[in-house]
Amino acid sequence: MTTSVQNQFPPEISARLFIFIMAGGSGERFWPLSRIHTPKHLLKLLGKTTLLEQTLERFETIVPPERIFVLTNEAQHAATLAALPNHPPKNIIAEPAKRDTGPAAALATAVALRQQKNAIVGLFPADAMIHDVATFCHQLLEATHAAAEHPALITFSIKPNHPSTSFGYLELGEKHEAPHAKRTRFHKVHQFVEKPHLAKAEEFFKSQRHGWNAGMFLWQAQSFLEECHRQQPELASFIESYLTDCSPEKLLHREFSQLPKISVDYAIMEKAKQVIAAIAEFDWDDVGHWTALPKHLGVDEKGNTIQASPKKILLHDATNNIIVSEGKTVALCGVHDLVVVQTHDAILICHRNAVENIKKLPVPEELK
Repeated sequence: MTTSVQNQFPPEISARLFIFIMAGGSGERFWPLSRIHTPKHLLKLLGKTTLLEQTLERFETIVPPERIFVLTNEAQHAATLAALPNHPPKNIIAEPAKRDTGPAAALATAVALRQQKNAIVGLFPADAMIHDVATFCHQLLEATHAAAEHPALITFSIKPNHPSTSFGYLELGEKHEAPHAKRTRFHKVHQFVEKPHLAKAEEFFKSQRHGWNAGMFLWQAQSFLEECHRQQPELASFIESYLTDCSPEKLLHREFSQLPKISVDYAIMEKAKQVIAAIAEFDWDDVGHWTALPKHLGVDEKGNTIQASPKKILLHDATNNIIVSEGKTVALCGVHDLVVVQTHDAILICHRNAVENIKKLPVPEELK
């Protein structure tokens, strides 16, 4: 698949692509399995490898390892290195402070520009699940081609399959012509819309003019730098300092923590001169809560999803539950619609309808 897809695109364009995987989140909704040092993307939630490993493997089909970078933080750096023993260690960058996705995007752009003046930056989260890798890779290359030909910033739009209140939305406008694209439709983005209330989400779903904002971006590095100059001078200054400093690693530790804590949407995307959406034709799931597991792991005849040794789970008159165990025997009797997670030092019992509130639990520091 890889060779046939890449052969459809000029090699000088794909050679400009640098991938950056954002892997610094905390994954609080997956407590008690997810912790500060081992967050969601470092867990083997949906298979024998971590979400981060699965994300990296997708990109390795079209980009060599030396052009794939992982942006993590100092608390997770050691665990990230351990999870990716075959990836170049210098490409796993620990941000010295959590400053949200705006500074992360600036860092990615700076790293890419330092290596190639005409670099194209791809910025993606570490914890999304995509099964249709072939379509994803093809669309990524088509979007890379579009980014090479146009100074607009590109984002991926996910077709909503229900009126979700958990995602931000993109209001899609007129079609953007991309003659080389075979599978991908491109539309101008009229505006970014924050997570809506249910009535508005239902309106967006019916209109078919809105897509979910998946937080996946592509841009010419120079185009992003120009937008930073126009909107976020502090980010622009950081990028240019990184490009000229003889020791960029020291500059990162000296200046990154001083950057504004702001998302790339607020910082740049919402007021950018030109934003184009690539309409995703691949499946996508942000794996945002424990209730995402049944979709990927399946259910038994009673609707239960189990991630544990079958011998360790005892069930009687128990339906539609999600059970995760790190080793102890878990027994459920006469209960329904629960999430039960057992780790070596904590047990979570939560109704499926309350998973959004797990992050509000008053978890003591020693269990975070």
